[in-house]
Amino acid sequence: MDMNQLFLLAIERKASDIHLIPGYFPAFRIDGVLYQMSSLPILTPEISAQLINSFLNDEQRENLSVNKEVDLGYEKDNHRFRINVYHTRNTVGASMRLIPAAIQTIEQLMLPPSFNELANYNSGLVLVTGPTGEGKSTTLASIINRINMNRQAHLITIEDPIEYVYPKGKSVVSQRELHQDTHSWNVALRSVLREDPDVVLVGEMRDYESTQLVLTIAETGHLVFSTLHTTSAPETINRIIDMFPSHQQNQVRAQLAGALKAVVSQRLMPRADVRGRIPAVELMYNNSAVSSIIRDGKPYLLDNVLQTSESEGFIFFERNLAQLLREGKITKETALAYSLRPKDLEKYIR
Repeated sequence: MDMNQLFLLAIERKASDIHLIPGYFPAFRIDGVLYQMSSLPILTPEISAQLINSFLNDEQRENLSVNKEVDLGYEKDNHRFRINVYHTRNTVGASMRLIPAAIQTIEQLMLPPSFNELANYNSGLVLVTGPTGEGKSTTLASIINRINMNRQAHLITIEDPIEYVYPKGKSVVSQRELHQDTHSWNVALRSVLREDPDVVLVGEMRDYESTQLVLTIAETGHLVFSTLHTTSAPETINRIIDMFPSHQQNQVRAQLAGALKAVVSQRLMPRADVRGRIPAVELMYNNSAVSSIIRDGKPYLLDNVLQTSESEGFIFFERNLAQLLREGKITKETALAYSLRPKDLEKYIR
């Protein structure tokens, strides 16, 4: 067994993730479910280390030794993998995310057509949020590639590591990978305004300094996309504000109220009609009501705006769950399991 065989088997099985953990069979996540591949040998510490070392370069091995973990991108047969290698119980393990070779359209991802409109902004901040493994990077890549293929612009991405590689379109694309092309998120973000960008993709807003830099870039006439590990639009606003010390929060509320364009929250859930997963989404635009709520520090009022602004294109997560249930695409059990607001869901499915 070698890594090439594992990579090819994962691609063949349409796995989204590979896990190598000493003491277990190699594990594949397929349609959201983790399967141990019992047809393969159990991983000893020696086999696990040998497999992982086969795709690390000298610098990555050094980083792993010093920091006890390392992130990297790897390409095999036109497929890219986002890999995290880490120490576990004095041995080495790895988690690998398979990045599809082709960037899919919003329609292919079964997302609402209105998501295409997120590519039409000229400035401001668009956030795509959700837990790990829920398709945030894939949704963002679809939106960014729509800009790439249709607009004459300079797109800059700052990622850790680079996931999707964008094809040549009407835009020019500069993709920068942490540690390979820049020393840190904040160094890259500080320099980006000197690189004449039209659109900036920031892989993740990790702390208050990077978040402050993202807001500044969005405020200065550029279109910025980024992600957060939050599950709803209101939680996203709270998370951003809470990143900052209390004496800065009023200023950040004002910045966010002015720069924000939209917040997308999404989850992937098992389908009831065919094999695979389907997204359920929440979409909040920054209209005058949302802007006032953010500025006044009352994000608990956003749920009401989400529920009453469907005519303006807002999508309330529970309403979207109910629609998928009515269409037979998910079961009631799935809808209830993924619901953020079960009492509201019950109103829509009666």
